[in-house]
Amino acid sequence: QEAVVAGAVAAVRDDDYIITAYRDHAHALARGTSANACMAELFGKETGCSRGLGGSMHFFNRQNHMYGGHAIVGAHVPLAVGLAFSIKYRDEDRVTLCFFGDGAINQGSFHEALNLAALYKLPIVFICENNLFAMGTSVKRSTSLKQIVDRAEGYDIPGEIVDGMNFREVRDKVAEIVDSIRKEPHPAFLEVRTYRYRGHSMSDPASYRTKLELEKYRLDDPITRLRAQLTREGKLTNEQFDLLDKRSKEMVLASVKFAEASPQPPIEKLHDFTYADGAKP
Repeated sequence: QEAVVAGAVAAVRDDDYIITAYRDHAHALARGTSANACMAELFGKETGCSRGLGGSMHFFNRQNHMYGGHAIVGAHVPLAVGLAFSIKYRDEDRVTLCFFGDGAINQGSFHEALNLAALYKLPIVFICENNLFAMGTSVKRSTSLKQIVDRAEGYDIPGEIVDGMNFREVRDKVAEIVDSIRKEPHPAFLEVRTYRYRGHSMSDPASYRTKLELEKYRLDDPITRLRAQLTREGKLTNEQFDLLDKRSKEMVLASVKFAEASPQPPIEKLHDFTYADGAKP
């Protein structure tokens, strides 16, 4: 699903707002959070992007305007609308990107949020990363609509479908929408069709789909696809791509060493960020 977040984030400015669900690692990296800070958070270390207190599903980087990482399905969509409302209230030239999966569209909070965004004409792009399965439940078995994007029509929000396996298509479409929002604030909806290669978690054998289906989508892998495009255009040689791949793997290994060497959060900070200031027991 790399092309979704990579393409969308490449289309906005550094001061625009980003918020997502629990698959937040790529979003944090794309937004500028270091690999060291991300890995340290996975290890629960004080040097993590959430100071070791959030873990895998709660990456956060206020400095880079990346506002989570949220574990509860659909719960962050109203928060995204709040971010967009703050932009309008302050009369700022910003846009909010809200990422969520296909499983979120059946949550009540999703509908409440879209209604408010449309009512107040807020500068927000709702980006549904439709990978066809919510845990092990197919979209076809969980929604009465043939297309997720049709959910936006009920709130008079313009929506489009994008090939989420194509980095350039995602980037260009998000850039087009964001440009129109900056000129005249309004919400927009993108159903970005992608695919999840692995199971929902390590305990998920993904027996609800066939190997043939998986191999079909692997043939359209976004990284392989972009590599072929750039090579064909003479913008990147195979040797250069291999070097990028090598450097990325080295960065990950280095981040593991950094995380292992980082300190644990001190016990006296156990209740930090749990209670509002002045409300501690």
